[in-house]
Amino acid sequence: IFIRDGALLFKKEMEEEDMNNEIEIINKADMLIEAIPYIKEYNGKIIVIKYGGNAMSDYDSKLNIIKQISLLKMFGIKVILVHGGGPDIDKELKEKKLESKFENGLRVTDKNTVDIVKMVLIGKTNSELVNLLNIEGCKAIGLSGLDSNFVKCKPEKEELGYVGKIESLDNKLILKLIEEGYVPVLSPVGSDELGNIYNINADIFAGEIAISVNAKKIIFLTNTNGVLDNNQNLISLLEKEKIDDLIKEEIITGGMIPKVQTCNKCIENGVNRTHILNGMQKNSIINELFSDKGVGTMIV
Repeated sequence: IFIRDGALLFKKEMEEEDMNNEIEIINKADMLIEAIPYIKEYNGKIIVIKYGGNAMSDYDSKLNIIKQISLLKMFGIKVILVHGGGPDIDKELKEKKLESKFENGLRVTDKNTVDIVKMVLIGKTNSELVNLLNIEGCKAIGLSGLDSNFVKCKPEKEELGYVGKIESLDNKLILKLIEEGYVPVLSPVGSDELGNIYNINADIFAGEIAISVNAKKIIFLTNTNGVLDNNQNLISLLEKEKIDDLIKEEIITGGMIPKVQTCNKCIENGVNRTHILNGMQKNSIINELFSDKGVGTMIV
C-alpha cells in the first residue's frame, strides 16, 4: 500500500510539474506576443539609459542591466548608456578623508574632488561597464565629455566649485558610433575653454545627450521604484506640471530632483517618453519597454 500510494503521489507531483512548465511556456509566449508591437516601434530608434550610482552597487543587478541592454541591441534598438558613480566616489573621498557635500542633489566639487571624480568615473566605472558589455556580445566603447572635447561647459554655480553646466555638445561622434553598431558608454565629465575639468550631474548630462540625439526615450535607473508620494507609494504616472509643487512640498528631494527636472526638460525638447525605474529590480527595462503595464514612474 505504501509503495502504491507513493507511486501515485509521485505521479501526481510529476503531472503538476508538467502543468506548471506548460503554464510557464504559455506565459512566456504571451509576453513575446505582447512585446511585438513595441519591438517594431523601437527598432532603429535611440534610447538613452542613465544608470545611477546607487543602482550599480549590486553586482547581480549590474549583470542583469547589461543583459537587458544586449537584448535591446538584438531587437535593433540603438542604446546610449550614461553612468554615474556616486557610491564609488563617496568611498574614495572617505578614504582620502575628504567630505561629501551636496546641494539640491548636486555634488559640491572642489579641485581635489574633481580629480577623484575623474579617476573613478573614467578609470573605474566606465571601463568596467564597457568590459561587461563586450563580454555579453555588445560592441561597447567608453567615452567622456573630454574625448574630442565634445562637451563644453562652464561653472554651474560658484559655490558648487567644479560642477559643470553644459554650454555646447557636439553629437557627431556619438551618432557615428551608434550608426556603426556601438553602444557608447559615457562618463559625465566635461571641460571649459581653458581646459579646466568639470563634474557634470549624470542625470542632467544624460538629458542633454537625449535631446541632442533626438532620442525616442530616456530611462533613469536608480535604487527606488520611481517617484514616491508622501506615503512612500509609487507615482506611476506624473504630469510634468506637478513637478515643481512636489519639490516645494519636499515630496521630491535630493538626487530625485535633477532626475525629474531633466525629464521635464527632455519632454519639452522632443524626447517622446521619460521614465524613472528601479535598476535593482530584475528585468525592469524590458518590462517597461515591452509590456502594456510597464513599471516605475513615467513623466508625461
